[in-house]
Amino acid sequence: MTDTPRLSLHVPEPEVRPGDTPDFSNVAIPRAGSVPRPEVDADPKSMRDLAYSIIRVLNRQGEAVGPWAGTLTNEELLEGLRDMMTLRTFDARMQTAQRQGKTSFYMQHMGEEAVSCAFRKALLPGDMNFPTYRQAGLLIAGGYPLVDMMNQIYSNEADPLKGRQLPIMYSSREHGFFSISGNLGTQFVQAVGWGMASAIKGDTKIAVGWIGDGSTAESDFHAALVFASTYRAPVVLNIVNNQWAISTFQGIARGGSGTFAARGLGFGLPTLRVDGNDYLAVHAVAKWAVERARRNLGPTLVEYVTYRVGAHSTSDDPSAYRPKTESEAWPLGDPVIRLKNHLIVQGVWSEERHKQTEAEILDVVITAQKEAEKHGTLHAGGKPSARDMFEGVYAEMPAHLRRQRQQAGV
Repeated sequence: MTDTPRLSLHVPEPEVRPGDTPDFSNVAIPRAGSVPRPEVDADPKSMRDLAYSIIRVLNRQGEAVGPWAGTLTNEELLEGLRDMMTLRTFDARMQTAQRQGKTSFYMQHMGEEAVSCAFRKALLPGDMNFPTYRQAGLLIAGGYPLVDMMNQIYSNEADPLKGRQLPIMYSSREHGFFSISGNLGTQFVQAVGWGMASAIKGDTKIAVGWIGDGSTAESDFHAALVFASTYRAPVVLNIVNNQWAISTFQGIARGGSGTFAARGLGFGLPTLRVDGNDYLAVHAVAKWAVERARRNLGPTLVEYVTYRVGAHSTSDDPSAYRPKTESEAWPLGDPVIRLKNHLIVQGVWSEERHKQTEAEILDVVITAQKEAEKHGTLHAGGKPSARDMFEGVYAEMPAHLRRQRQQAGV
């Protein structure tokens, strides 16, 4: 027994730390257009390799190539570019508002705009998203009013959620955006359950679950895959792999699976990885997965390979755990710039029109901000009524809540 080695644990370490030179040599990026596109009704066993590759449409020259190209017209792409630019401008204004004390908290989408904005265009009215806090593009691309979003962030008297949700935790049933949960991972189980309920009712609406790479370590993630695969729920399950959880690199949550997408293989699911900074690729994969769900062919697990450029939130300092220049070294580039360059190659856009549109969008966002601030901000102006905390909880208010409301004088 004296020759028996002592037990030890393996603790994953990031390749680089603050002060080191960024290194993404471990990210294998296939040539744009080289990954095959299976038929929508293909057997999941025939596409296992897609869990380890990356579907890409835009090449380095800004051209759309390969079997996943062609799902959008130039007009639709111009609309998508504007959606992403709007989200980026909205982020910048709300980030500044938080620094000015007008709201308590904010989370940006910098570098990830294509994922939610492009996916939204593959859905139909009535489909339901179960998002995390970094899918506001679903609302913007779906036409949700910017003023309502800002009112929610400010928790003012016009806040559609009456101050009962943390800023940026939106909710809009009409726009297919289920109330965001601060407990990460729960939305995957909820999406599968909603999709199963839709099927039980004989409806035509599908569900979409969203999760970050860090939250795939939660038990809810695995429970959702069990139910989705067992009952072939009409759901698309999305993993947004932006390389970083709150302050932890992805290796902690990924374990030994190689890719996050590969976790779906053990459940017999069709599983794809896509370039999350390629608007055309995201839409093509979304359309494929959505059609599969709608045709009763079961769930699909999709991993979007992207990068969180900014901090996790306004309470986070990423310089404490990653090199300051890491975002500049990210090999998949900027989703806004890549789509802009593609449209220029197509002859329907130009640098001048882009700058003009940036100015127009900034004016729209500032106008919306001024309107929202008329209703109040965190420390100034109108607030939701204290009475609102008692409303909308029960169909019929129980006696003990009525007594509490009376005691509160509201």
